[in-house]
Amino acid sequence: MIIVGNSIVSDDIADKCFGCDLAVCKGACCVDGDSGAPLLEEEVAKIEAVLPDVLPKMTAEGRAAVEVQGVAVRDIDGDLGTPLIDGGACAYITYDADGCALCALQGHYKPVSCHLYPIRVEDYGEFTAVNYHEWDICRCARGKGEPLYRYLKEPLVRRFGSEWYEELLEQIKMRETNG
Repeated sequence: MIIVGNSIVSDDIADKCFGCDLAVCKGACCVDGDSGAPLLEEEVAKIEAVLPDVLPKMTAEGRAAVEVQGVAVRDIDGDLGTPLIDGGACAYITYDADGCALCALQGHYKPVSCHLYPIRVEDYGEFTAVNYHEWDICRCARGKGEPLYRYLKEPLVRRFGSEWYEELLEQIKMRETNG
């Protein structure tokens, strides 16, 4: 594990390579799962602010889900997330001409958890866990691209800040030097 500030970062973030391949997976991460994309409390107001621009891009089912459930919901554990369409796809889903699932929020406000995926962040009060979520639907992306910390630099900086990210780089370099 790598310690950065009050974050415990999985070694996988430094060691595993990843590169989304939407042509293969067709955006399955927006369709599959048992709950919506995790949201931070402050993201609800941001989604509400862009909703008028986003609604026309969403499917009719997605618009209906948001109308009934709201822009965000609490799951069985009390965690905040995006609403789902009949317990399946994210309500903010849209599709391109090739049938690839995309996010209607993209370009307006993308939830940080979606931007970070396949990295998942869990706050435990005293510390934050930063882990690689290895999901079978992403097998086409595994081992491709760059190490996760490089591939997801922008969302890591967005979530934790540039100083945190620079410290992560230092810790990874030190880890590699020390073997």
